[in-house]
Formats: sequence, structure tokens, C-alpha cells
Amino acid sequence: MWYAIISEDVENSLAQRLAARPAHLQRLQELKDDGRLFAAGPHPAIDSLEPGEAGFTGSLVIAEFASLADAQQWADADPYIAAGVYQQVTVKPFKKVLP
Repeated sequence: MWYAIISEDVENSLAQRLAARPAHLQRLQELKDDGRLFAAGPHPAIDSLEPGEAGFTGSLVIAEFASLADAQQWADADPYIAAGVYQQVTVKPFKKVLP
């Protein structure tokens, strides 16, 4: 089943994000390589694809896992958590309807 992993950043998280980004992206690449990644990306803090110093307010990952517990375990191991980027992470089942 698909699961949405919705993460909210702490304020001024850009430096921590940049430091942990390679490890964060590696885990997403592994999901993609396994054919289990539907979408992933950050939420810019301003209305721009390149927010610069404004940074980001959080992230969204939609990926396939065997269970909610597996999705939560994967989310809990995100390098952004260890780096202090995320203040809150919510994992919910996701039903793809369109497209």
C-alpha cells in the first residue's frame, strides 16, 4: 500500500538540511530503484521552486510499504530526523485515485 510521509521542519532548517541531504536522497533513491517511490520533495518556504535562503518548511514522500508500521519505521530512520531538520513527521495511508 502507498503511504504519505508528511514532515514539518524546525525553523531555520536550511543548514541542517544541506548537511544531511546526501544521506536523505540516498534512501529515496533506494525506494525509487525498488519501484516503490511515487513522489518525493520539499515544501519551499516561499512561492518559488528555488527559495534560496528562505529554505523549506517540510517534505512529502509518497512510497509503497508492506504496512503502516514499516512506513513509520522507515520514516523514523530519516537522516533529517537525526540532523534536527524535522520537528514532526506524520505517516498516513494514501489511496491513489488519479492519474
